[in-house]
Amino acid sequence: MSVKSNFLKKIEKYLAGHDLKECLSFENIVKIFPDFAVFLAFEQERISKMIDFDLSFSVEKGSIAGVDEAGRGPLAGPVCGACVRFFEYPFIPFLNDSKKMTERERIVVEKFILASNASTAVSFISNVEIDEINILNASLKAMKTSFEKISPTPQLLLIDGNRQIKNFDHRQVCIVKGDSKSFSIASASVLAKNSRDRIMIEYAREYPEYEFDVNKGYPVKKHIKAIEKFGRSKIHRVTFMK
Repeated sequence: MSVKSNFLKKIEKYLAGHDLKECLSFENIVKIFPDFAVFLAFEQERISKMIDFDLSFSVEKGSIAGVDEAGRGPLAGPVCGACVRFFEYPFIPFLNDSKKMTERERIVVEKFILASNASTAVSFISNVEIDEINILNASLKAMKTSFEKISPTPQLLLIDGNRQIKNFDHRQVCIVKGDSKSFSIASASVLAKNSRDRIMIEYAREYPEYEFDVNKGYPVKKHIKAIEKFGRSKIHRVTFMK
């Protein structure tokens, strides 16, 4: 077992019976897990670069938030947007672009985010609306709606990708591969991914033949074969059916 995997196992066990707020600083988490000091030091160096990236905007623009989406590619289910504004930056090991993280890592990171001093919001745009306004506009709307739920309103929004939000009255900056560079965007990426996954697991109980709990609506072979056999469900995106 790698050091990273061993630490993940240890912290999962610890979090089951302790207050997570004890772990939100590098110094405290090293005291709790001294055997992983070297691993945590490398994580601190990596995470500090993501925080510094955000602070490079914060110094000039004031308070900032990061936003990202999950679910642009699936054939079924909603697209999810999430927004996160940190008032103080905690130490969150494993935080990264959600696509580069395991499910277990994302669950642990989400607990850190929600336990920290942050304002968070998640929004969904249904498959029906995706068909009506297209997936790009639905993704931007989900992110915009999430931003509008954040209080107090940040002065600047960092957006993952290269498309700005339309009809938006606040300052915004697009960051290509922002979910790997920005602490706030990466956090939003994790919340969006986890929130959407939970919705798809719920849908799997209603539509077990499509195995949404496994594929999350993405176009894998077994999902496509299920559509061919059973037809599309009420949560499938009609405009994605080609």
